[in-house]
Amino acid sequence: MASGLATTLSDGAVRTSPGSAAIAARLSALKAAGRKALVPYITAGHPDADRTVDLILGLQDAGADVIELGLPFSDPLADGAVIQASSQRALELGMHFDRLLELVARARPSIPLVMMTYLNPILAAGQDALTRAASSGFSGILLTDLPVGADPDREAWVGESALAFIRLVAPTTPRARMAEIAAHGSGFVYLISSLGVTGMRATVSAELPATVKMLREEATLPVCVGFGVSGPEQAAAVARIADGVVVGSAIVKAAGDSVAAAVALTASLRAAIDAI
Repeated sequence: MASGLATTLSDGAVRTSPGSAAIAARLSALKAAGRKALVPYITAGHPDADRTVDLILGLQDAGADVIELGLPFSDPLADGAVIQASSQRALELGMHFDRLLELVARARPSIPLVMMTYLNPILAAGQDALTRAASSGFSGILLTDLPVGADPDREAWVGESALAFIRLVAPTTPRARMAEIAAHGSGFVYLISSLGVTGMRATVSAELPATVKMLREEATLPVCVGFGVSGPEQAAAVARIADGVVVGSAIVKAAGDSVAAAVALTASLRAAIDAI
């Protein structure tokens, strides 16, 4: 299996990338301190470009350890209503790959950033898209529609870049497949807490602890859990069993009200996670 500093290449070789090293260093420091990672998600360009910069810096100050920045796409199949609406607004305001890189370069946060998007916008940005993303300040990338084995050539292109290649694991993924996914990723493994699209949910799945346990047995990478975590109580419940907590729709919804609301929610999540 690949370690937290490594990416498995198409020929089976493993190499360390700057992005995976940055994310691994952050998560390792948290583990050494007995703490868990908070990974908020925001949609780039929502509510607008300037406030995206404010959100990046505000979430960092509120205790985020890694920030996922969503590059909007016109056909977001994995996203629920809140993130779909934020993506549509961002696209209407002209958000695209190069503008996202400009925003990140402006913000210059001190914590790792992960670009979360679909394959088409990255392909449209050109062969040097991943190099430019790393140069602008990104440490990792998560492509929701590029599962392990789907397109070896594209996977090698991403895996050989300077970015950590974050991989998704579904709650129904068999044990052997979990091991395969974890071995072909870097940075951390993103475990989806429940089936369906993104969105806020009232409770954490009762099956989640067993799923996390199984994944931990098959992966050397840290395990971060997302999809449906919407408040401090759920964040604390997830943090008790995982290495990190990903919160998306609730923060995107709050950001639609104001930057201050999103920052306040992030601070409350941080407090709840640290209190376990």
